[in-house]
Amino acid sequence: MTDYLQVSTTTANREAGMSLIRSAVGARLAASGQVVGPAGAAFRYLEELGTGEEWQVFLRTTSDRYAELEAHLIEHHSWDNPEVTYTRIDGGSAAYLQWLKRETSP
Repeated sequence: MTDYLQVSTTTANREAGMSLIRSAVGARLAASGQVVGPAGAAFRYLEELGTGEEWQVFLRTTSDRYAELEAHLIEHHSWDNPEVTYTRIDGGSAAYLQWLKRETSP
């Protein structure tokens, strides 16, 4: 059984986020993606507190494609150590999940 995932990362601006989702969906590593923001952010970086704005990037994929998608995001991201996480999609319409699996098949 295939697991379905929502993968997320953040970027400094909308254009960087759009570039990531365009390349990931184009390579069939994800079936779809969205860029949302800006969102206010607070974070620790090099032992200091930082604040600013980030854009959230969300992609839908399968567990079979996750490792390749993660590597792709890290390779193409403008940050040295980007946040890349996923959440399992525990349910959804059968037609949507079938589409997601089909669109991420190599």
